[in-house]
Amino acid sequence: MNAKILIVDDSSLSRRTLRQLLEEMGYQVTEAQDGAQALERFYLDPPSAVVLDMVMTGMYGAEVLAKMQEMNPAVPIIVATADVQKSTADQVRQGGAKGILNKPVRREELAAALATVMGGGHTWN
Repeated sequence: MNAKILIVDDSSLSRRTLRQLLEEMGYQVTEAQDGAQALERFYLDPPSAVVLDMVMTGMYGAEVLAKMQEMNPAVPIIVATADVQKSTADQVRQGGAKGILNKPVRREELAAALATVMGGGHTWN
């Protein structure tokens, strides 16, 4: 599998954990520690999919999501967040995300979500 996943999270522990899971699944991985860096990487080297944190310092995840959707709406974005409120799920769905995962992210859920969104689907119930 040569698909490239961009991980966007201000937590180095979260990025490292996701990187390990994704690389074990055979994905290429790039990382960004904040929204500005994420948008630059997204533009210069478009990924196959994005795993995006919502709560980050600097630029909030919803803002990053909106800007990525403007740049290239064909790239599927999955939001990974510890915020499990229905309003958060509604916000990211309306923002164009193809799915949402609760943190801590489990390998099986991540694998299933990526397979679904990269196949053109979404993970919304």
